Amino acid sequence: MPKMKTNKAAARRFKVTGTGKILRRQSGKRHINEWMSANVKRKLRGWTPLDKTQDDNIRECFPYLKYLK
Repeated sequence: MPKMKTNKAAARRFKVTGTGKILRRQSGKRHINEWMSANVKRKLRGWTPLDKTQDDNIRECFPYLKYLK
């Protein structure tokens, strides 16, 4: 039986913690930032936990992570 393949697009967009939580980047910082205050832009930095409603969809992209649940 061949190996299962990880979805590489998802692998670039998400990362998984040691406890199995999936993290995503904050949205809303790509363009049209002139009106944003520095505080708003600062809060959009970094990683945030993925919403529970999307968790199962993203786990399907990582075939070897589904056993961590």
